[in-house]
Amino acid sequence: MPERWREPFGLQRAGTTWGREVVAGLTTFATMSYIVAVNPAILAAAGIPLGPSTVATILTAIFGTLLMGLYANRPFAIAPYMGENAFIAFTVVKALGYPWQKALAAVFIAGVIFAALTILRLRQRLVDAVPPALRYSFAVGIGLFLTFIGLLQSGIVTAGSGVPLEPGRLNSASVLISVFGFLLIAGLMIRRFPGAILVGILATTFLAFLTRQAPPPASWVSLPPNPAPIVGQLDFHGVLSWGFFPIVLTIFIMAFIDTMGTLIGVSARAGFLDENGNLPQIERPMLADALATIFASLMGTSTAGAFIESAAGVEAGGRTGLTAVTTALCFAGTLFFAPFLGAVPPHAYGPALMIVGLLMLSPITKVRFDDLTELIPAFATVALMSFTYNVGVGITAGFLLYPIGKVIAGRAREVQPGLWVLAALSLLFFMFYPYR
Repeated sequence: MPERWREPFGLQRAGTTWGREVVAGLTTFATMSYIVAVNPAILAAAGIPLGPSTVATILTAIFGTLLMGLYANRPFAIAPYMGENAFIAFTVVKALGYPWQKALAAVFIAGVIFAALTILRLRQRLVDAVPPALRYSFAVGIGLFLTFIGLLQSGIVTAGSGVPLEPGRLNSASVLISVFGFLLIAGLMIRRFPGAILVGILATTFLAFLTRQAPPPASWVSLPPNPAPIVGQLDFHGVLSWGFFPIVLTIFIMAFIDTMGTLIGVSARAGFLDENGNLPQIERPMLADALATIFASLMGTSTAGAFIESAAGVEAGGRTGLTAVTTALCFAGTLFFAPFLGAVPPHAYGPALMIVGLLMLSPITKVRFDDLTELIPAFATVALMSFTYNVGVGITAGFLLYPIGKVIAGRAREVQPGLWVLAALSLLFFMFYPYR
C-alpha cells in the first residue's frame, strides 16, 4: 500500500502525531471561531441578512479549510477575512453607495484572477520575489498585530479620549479575567502542557460565565438558517467599468497581500520555509484560498483566505493538513452549536492572541540590522501593520520601500523583477484606495 494511503497527512515525516494535530486544530478553531459571529455582524451593515450570512461564513470556512488540509496539506485555516469585510460594508456599500450584490461580484472577479495567476504559476513567482527581510518582517508584524487585537479584545487597551489609546479599567473583573487567561496559558506553556492555548480559552470562558462577566448561551443547539436569500446573488452590471476599477483593484490587492503575508509569516514561525526563505509548493495553499474566495462570493460573503489565527494552531504543534481538517470539522459543528461559540467572550480569546503574538516575534533576529536597505522596509512593514490596524498597508509599504532603498544604495540589481511588479501594485494600492 502506498505511504500516502497509509499515512495521508505524512504525520511521521512532519514529526507530529494525530493527537497533537487534533489539539492544534481545536486551538486554531477556538482562536478564530469569533468570525462566525463577527463577519455576519459587519456585513449586516451592508444589508446582507444576518442569518443567511452566518451560514455563508461557516460554509466558506468549511470549504476553504478542508481544501487547505486535504489538497495543500498545510495546518492553515481559511475563512472570510477581517478588514475586507469592513471595506465592503462600510466603504463600498455605505460610503460609495454600491449594492452588496455588486461588491460580491468584485470579490468573485478577484478570486478568478487569483486562481488564474496561481494556475499559471505567476502568483508563485511574485511571492518568490519577496526578499527574506520582508518575509520575516511579515511574521513579526502579524505577531504584533495579533497582540494589538488581543489587547483591545481583552479591554487592557482602549480607545482614548484626547489620546489615541489608553489603558482600560485594569481593575475591572473582565480585564482581570483576561489577565488570568494570559497567565494560565503562559504557565501551561512554560510547563509544556499539551493544548495550553485551547485549555486556557475554555477555562477563561467558563470563568467568565461563572462570574457573570459574560452571559452563558441560552441554548446549546439550533438549526441553521436558510442561506438561499444571498446565494448566487452577484450583480456584474457595471462592475467592469472604469469607475468600479478602484474597488476591484483594492479587493484584489488586499486579499493578495493578506494571504501572502499570512502564509509566509506563519510558515516562517512553523519552520516550513526552505533555506532560501521560500515555502515549498506554495501554489497549493494559494489555490486553496483562491477557490475559497470564489466560493465565498457565490455563497454571499466577502473575500476568504488563510487566517493569521492559524498561528495559534502552529504554536500548539500543528504541522500538517490534519490540523486544518480538524478545524473544518469544528466549523461544521457551528452550524448547529453556534449559540455556544457565539458566547465565548473576547476576554477569553484575547489572551490567546497575545500569547501567539509573543511567540511570533523571534524571526526579527533574522533581519540584518547592519544593512539599512533591509532594516528600513522591514521596520516599516512591522510598524504599519500594527499601528494602522491593517496588514495590507504594512506589507505594501515594505514592497515600496525595499526597491527604493536598494536604488538609493546603488544596489538595484538585488531587486528581483517580480518585486518591481509588487511595488507597482502597491503604489496603485495607495493611489486608488478609497480612503474615508
